[in-house]
Amino acid sequence: MSFVRRAFWPRAIGLGVGFFAVAGVFWGRGEPLWLWGALALYCYVWPLLAYRIAANSHAPYIAEQRHVLIDSLVAGFWIATIQFNVLPTVMLLSMLAMNNTAAGGVRFVALGILLQVLGVGLSVLLLGFGFSPKTTPQQVYASIPMLVVHPMIIGLVLYQLAIQLAKHKKALRELSRIDNLTRLFNRGHWKELLQFEFEQCQQLKQGASLALIDVDHFKSTNDQHGHIAGDMVLRLVGERIAHNLRSEDLAGRYGGDEFCILLPRTSPERAQEILERLRSDVATLQCDEAPNLSLSLSIGIAGYEQHLTDATAWLREADRALYEAKRHGRNRIMLANMLTNDEWVTGSTPA
Repeated sequence: MSFVRRAFWPRAIGLGVGFFAVAGVFWGRGEPLWLWGALALYCYVWPLLAYRIAANSHAPYIAEQRHVLIDSLVAGFWIATIQFNVLPTVMLLSMLAMNNTAAGGVRFVALGILLQVLGVGLSVLLLGFGFSPKTTPQQVYASIPMLVVHPMIIGLVLYQLAIQLAKHKKALRELSRIDNLTRLFNRGHWKELLQFEFEQCQQLKQGASLALIDVDHFKSTNDQHGHIAGDMVLRLVGERIAHNLRSEDLAGRYGGDEFCILLPRTSPERAQEILERLRSDVATLQCDEAPNLSLSLSIGIAGYEQHLTDATAWLREADRALYEAKRHGRNRIMLANMLTNDEWVTGSTPA
């Protein structure tokens, strides 16, 4: 329907002001009343009829293309009827060229020209041939509304399309960054954010923490309760992650049942406090698809260190901490900077 509405207004307004351009030629020439009536019907009734036909069609775009071709045929009729008066003829041809190009490109321009010729032939058969190209001042004044209004309407339509296109591009860009299941960043975009944060830490000498999270015994959940329950678990954990983090924290789904979080300007100890709230929150979750299922998280945290050569090395430190959290019983948080001293930071009793 939005496409049909976009097609309606340029046609309705363009033909509405185009009436005066043709009427300016008719005026004083003693044209028959039926010709005036046909002009009024085409300019003021046809746009409404075309709108209704397209709106009720199963293929509105194809219906509108047919209407553009009908416009070409009828415009050819009026061009010959006003005896090729220069200014109105040029305006009609320009309007048709824009409409045909927008409707179907070069092919439609060629079809439109053919139908204009047929329209000219129809007028000659009905009314005879006449050639009076001179445009009088009166006819110039009658053409002014079309000269001013129609280009303005086309410009407005193009502006609205540009705004809509920008919105669609933004929506597509967001979709390309988001994991469909958890609504967190996907792996590809999150790794771009990781690289950026690593460079910021290097350049500004600031701290940050990186956490990798694993849903404990997720494979068993899939095996025992099915993949629908598994998807529900991932969705619930994603919601809890988004709920418990700060606005500046960056969370993503790293893959499978693993999540990843960047906590800018945050020490590992502070990150542990934030993620402990998350771990405790997830432990209270209930999954409708598996009411008796107990959920827990294993979390590895690595703070940024100057000796890290690249973002991958930082990620490797967090992964090593996560591995130790799982190796020491799961359902706990490990800090990478404590591993060498064998100092384990634990949560509740492992599941």
